Amino acid sequence: IPALLGLVLALTSLLPTAGARRSQDLHCGACRALVDELEWEIAQVDPRKTIQMGSFRINPDGSQSVVEVRPVPVSLLSIPLLDPADPSLGLQVPYARSEAHLTELLERVCEKMKEYGEKVDPATHRKSYVRVISHDGTKMDLSGVKFDGDVTSSLKFACESIAEEYEDELIEFLSHEAENVKDRLCSKRTDLCDHALHIPHDEL
Repeated sequence: IPALLGLVLALTSLLPTAGARRSQDLHCGACRALVDELEWEIAQVDPRKTIQMGSFRINPDGSQSVVEVRPVPVSLLSIPLLDPADPSLGLQVPYARSEAHLTELLERVCEKMKEYGEKVDPATHRKSYVRVISHDGTKMDLSGVKFDGDVTSSLKFACESIAEEYEDELIEFLSHEAENVKDRLCSKRTDLCDHALHIPHDEL
């Protein structure tokens, strides 16, 4: 009886670990897929397109108002309509990595998770998430990939949670060209990926 009880307790103690690992696989995969999709969307924007950053303007009554932030069409970029020395005007910056564009992307990018499937490593039983539909229509290798409503809805929910919780960090990393954003955000800045399994939380 004591031996049986010990075995039951040992097996029970493994359940939270397995559940935590499954959850971490999901959130790690969602984080990395989220960054991939954001970087792809950024790359699709014409690099010549800029946006006029907002600035404060003094009204006749002495109050301040914010100048509206508006994308500048590429066709108008060569027309010198505005004096860049005018202090009342904001700074023109590339639209692709502007906060306005990144914020817009974060509101809709998780819809892309419906184009992902789940793959399980036969040796480690760890889950990863891969595209089942390529951006350019290239045929994908779907051997061993699970693709159904449960997978996509779980990944989309995790993606939305990460996009909301780490919005500031995502904008910080993606507002300028940086290398290894996935590793820097998903593994180093947050505890979403593998190193969190064996590094105490206070060391992250």
